[in-house]
Amino acid sequence: MKYRCHVKKGDTVEVSTGEDAGKQGRVLEVYPKRERALVEGLNLIKKHMRKTQDNPQGGVVDKEAPLHVSNLKVVERKS
Repeated sequence: MKYRCHVKKGDTVEVSTGEDAGKQGRVLEVYPKRERALVEGLNLIKKHMRKTQDNPQGGVVDKEAPLHVSNLKVVERKS
């Protein structure tokens, strides 16, 4: 089965509902099977990071979470 989304990587989109309503951002990734898209700087969540060699401090990091594509409106297509 082939899945399709009206948003593509690189498009500029506007969020229509939720906490980030009215804000705009660029699409970083699209997950067609889950009907979700990752938008730069929107839908930020707190992620608790364990101490590792790459991240010796550990701590809490802000990270983007995917949004459902039905809540996104394309403002400008990637050229």
